[in-house]
Amino acid sequence: MTMAVIGFIGLGHMGGPMSANLVKGGHEVRGFDLAPAALEAAEATGVTPAGSIAEAVTGADAVITMLPGGKQLLECYDQVLGAASPDTLLIDSSTVDVADARKAHERAAEAGFGSVDAPVSGGTAGAEAGTLTFMVGGTEENYNRAQPVLEPMARKVIHCGGPGNGQVTKMCNNLVLGASMIAVSEAFVLGERLGVSHQALYDVVSVSTGQCWSLTTNCPVPGLVETSRANHEYEPGFAAALMLKDLKLAASAAEQSGTDAAIGRLATELYQRFNDEGGAGYDFGAIIKSVREHSGR
Repeated sequence: MTMAVIGFIGLGHMGGPMSANLVKGGHEVRGFDLAPAALEAAEATGVTPAGSIAEAVTGADAVITMLPGGKQLLECYDQVLGAASPDTLLIDSSTVDVADARKAHERAAEAGFGSVDAPVSGGTAGAEAGTLTFMVGGTEENYNRAQPVLEPMARKVIHCGGPGNGQVTKMCNNLVLGASMIAVSEAFVLGERLGVSHQALYDVVSVSTGQCWSLTTNCPVPGLVETSRANHEYEPGFAAALMLKDLKLAASAAEQSGTDAAIGRLATELYQRFNDEGGAGYDFGAIIKSVREHSGR
C-alpha cells in the first residue's frame, strides 16, 4: 500500500517491534504507551511519540491496538472512537476473550468504523523479524483493507471468518501449542529418567510422528535447537504467564461452547501450577522444570 498514517496503541514487547517494522515499511507511525520507557524505545525506531491515545489516532488511516486484555481494549476504544476519523480502520492485535473481541467490533460498527480482530502467532522473535502470522476476523471488505497494513509485520495474513474468529483461531492454536510443549517436556523427562540421552531422543522424535514446533523450534532442553529459549536460561520469547492467559481463554470458550476439551483443561491446570511456583516470567518451555520437580524419585 502507499504510505499510511498509523496510530499504534501499546508499544511493549510485541507492539514495539511491530511498530518499528511498520516504519521500515514506509508508514508514518504515531505511537502511544502508558510506559515512558516503551515510548522512548519506540521513538528510537522512528515512531512518533504521542502524548495521548487521541493524539495518536487523530487523522490516522488505521489504528492498531496491542493491549494486555479485553478490559484494556474496550477502555481504549472508548477514547479511539471519539477521536479517530470515521474512515479509520481499527485493527486489534491483542489476545482477548472472544466476547470482548466481538463487543469491540459492535462498538466500532455502531460508531461507523470498520474493524478486524487480528491476533498474532510468532512471539517476540516473529515481531522483531516481521514474520508474524495474523489471524484475522472481520468482513471480507475489512480484511482486504487490513491486509496491506499488516504485511510489513507478517509472514502470513489469514482471513479466519467473521468478527471474533481471529481470536477463536488464536485460542485453538495455543491450546495445541501449550499441550504439545507439556507432552514434549514429559517425554524428555521420561527419557532422561530411563537412560535415553536428550540427543538420541531428539534425533528420533524430530524425524518421526512426534515432530512438532515445541520440539524442533523451541525445544525445552538446551543445546539441541539453536532457536530455543532454553539456550538462554528460558528468557521468554512467549512467557508462561501469557500461555496461561491464552489457555484460560480457550478453556472458557470451550466451556461456553460445550466443547469437551479435557486436554486443554489439564494443560491450563499444569501451567497454573507452574505459574504459582514462580515460572510466570520464564519462557513457556520452562515448564519442563515443573515436570522434573513433580516427578517421583
